[in-house]
Amino acid sequence: MTVTTVRVPAKVNLQLGVGPVRDDGYHDLVNVFHAVSLFDEVTATPAATLTITVEGPAGVPVGPDNLAVRAARLLASHAGVEPRVALHIRKDIPVAGGMAGGSADAAAALVACDALWGTGMSRETLLELGARIGSDVPFALLGGTAVGLGRGERLTPVEAVGEFHWVFGYADGGLSTPAVYAECDRLRTDAPAAWPVVSDDLMAALKTGDPLALGRALTNDLQPAALSLRPSLAAALAAGVESGAVGSLVSGSGPTCAFLASSSAHAAALGKTLSGTGRFSAVRQARGPVSGAVLI
Repeated sequence: MTVTTVRVPAKVNLQLGVGPVRDDGYHDLVNVFHAVSLFDEVTATPAATLTITVEGPAGVPVGPDNLAVRAARLLASHAGVEPRVALHIRKDIPVAGGMAGGSADAAAALVACDALWGTGMSRETLLELGARIGSDVPFALLGGTAVGLGRGERLTPVEAVGEFHWVFGYADGGLSTPAVYAECDRLRTDAPAAWPVVSDDLMAALKTGDPLALGRALTNDLQPAALSLRPSLAAALAAGVESGAVGSLVSGSGPTCAFLASSSAHAAALGKTLSGTGRFSAVRQARGPVSGAVLI
């Protein structure tokens, strides 16, 4: 191939249960991932050296710390080839918004470079390589809806009936995921965290396709920390509830706010209402679940 392009989705965490800090500094998580129809695209083209360019929102690193660059280098090392590729990222997932945009780009780079270089890696190998890059990368490869355990990288697909319809409110500026976890630990100083478990109510809502039940079951243990670091998010979440969302929460480590609607038409109306509140820098409608990283 002379050029490959991969489309990869954003995620929202339907449940994010955060356990105590482990000896390695990470937290044991119960992460119910849900892939939604906000996409980045990563294009890989042969080049003399590894380069990267980004089209879209500001704030994406274009050096060795970019997760797509790290993914390309890791795959090349594993396959025994030179990382000669020009990566171009067309971003639509918010930057540092709690929707795993950087992890999505890493997943897309793995798939794009594997196809470009003809390295023929199995999906299991790509998932293992992705987990070395970041906890959310394997899910960006898988897509759909899945329970993630450990750091979130041990995935089990979950049956979800039908589609769910979402509205996402973007905030100005991002939140650092490590900072949000650190704030979560600080807030728990006097009340040690319990070991998280998968919500039975959430699983039942997914299996029946009931948006009202799903809305009641949404939880995020990082939300208090995100609100502590960005107090304006409380009013943003309240605006969604007042506008008729059947469920709301901060997405991942934030600051993007996720609002669940009862139908596509309801999502369109909810998005229009939220756009007029002045609480968000942008408002986007999406559906889920959708597939993970795929060649287009």
